Amino acid sequence: MDSKNFGFFTREVHAGEFDDEMGSAVVPIYQSSTFKFKSADHGAACFSGNDDGYIYTRLGNPTINALEQAVANLESGYKGIATSSGMAAITTVYLAFLGKGKHIVSHNAIYGPARGVMETLFSRFGVEFSYVDTTDLEEVKKAIRPETTMLFTETPANPTIAISDLKALADIAHEAGIPLVVDNTFCSPYLQRPIELGAGVVVHSMTKFINGHADVVAGMIVSANKKYHDMIRPVMTNMGCNMDPHQAFLVHRGLKTLGLRIDKAQQSAMFIAEYLESHPKVAWVKYPGLKSHPQYELAKKQMDGPGTMISFELKGGLDAGKRLMDNVKLVLLAVSLGGVESLIQHPASMTHSKLSHEKKLQAGITDGLVRFAIGIEDAKDIIADLDQAMAHV
Repeated sequence: MDSKNFGFFTREVHAGEFDDEMGSAVVPIYQSSTFKFKSADHGAACFSGNDDGYIYTRLGNPTINALEQAVANLESGYKGIATSSGMAAITTVYLAFLGKGKHIVSHNAIYGPARGVMETLFSRFGVEFSYVDTTDLEEVKKAIRPETTMLFTETPANPTIAISDLKALADIAHEAGIPLVVDNTFCSPYLQRPIELGAGVVVHSMTKFINGHADVVAGMIVSANKKYHDMIRPVMTNMGCNMDPHQAFLVHRGLKTLGLRIDKAQQSAMFIAEYLESHPKVAWVKYPGLKSHPQYELAKKQMDGPGTMISFELKGGLDAGKRLMDNVKLVLLAVSLGGVESLIQHPASMTHSKLSHEKKLQAGITDGLVRFAIGIEDAKDIIADLDQAMAHV
């Protein structure tokens, strides 16, 4: 079905569908490691690429392929590449574009392991990196070198909720002849489609919003064109970080309610952000729906909604952050985001604890910073839980 002209909600339900022999209403789980050929010639044609038949699930699988097509459709991309996790997606893209003597310019406030794998592993093989504030376009331009082969950003950033101008960054990347790679996990394609703004590659941790139920770990890479897709896919298949068919089935099921879940959660997030902004124990709140957000106007222009992620600073610093974590009851003290349940975490003592104090401050990660992922519970119940927990701060 060619669903490009349908609305988002129709496409999230039907994109990637295909007719199977049994007439299944949903994409079946092809839980098979290998696929039989009709003949020796058919096998040869599959291996040569002259036939698009399936060979081996590491190389391709109907259930996985359906999910890849669906997410690529929603992202306005060329094709998708499903991976076993979000970090597998990021690492695959790094390997496709980077090598000895090559250089990456990246936002300094990104998902911790995305920076950690660069500093601890890729640096061993001669890859160089510069971490800058990609909301500052002049800083980005100054950081690009002749050997730079990738500009990488995450917007809104994790965990600071800083918003980078994707159209402007894409223009800078195009001028340098390199791809802009965007981690679109915090928004999902429901709220933001970087390829439409000029990005060359989009990555997702589908563990978060796309799956939406905190029961699957998964990643996705979507390329804007055939060139980038053909560079990235062989890396994934050779590394063997492919998705499992049952994993793909669960993510595809979650995808069908993506917009509904985000609509409910971001409606609550606005009420909660306003509550936090008025709280005497909170120094500041970063939420794209608040006019106090430094990139409020850019968020309205670039995103189709403010999202469900809130960061705020407690006046009591590290101790206050830990006390809040220890006293929430309804809200879960856990990492991750994008599920139906609300999750809260304290980056300075948890996800970014391995960074030096200096690097934390450079990335905007202060001792009292709290990252809050809003779920689909009633806003009044979440606020009541925060209220009782704040009493202990």
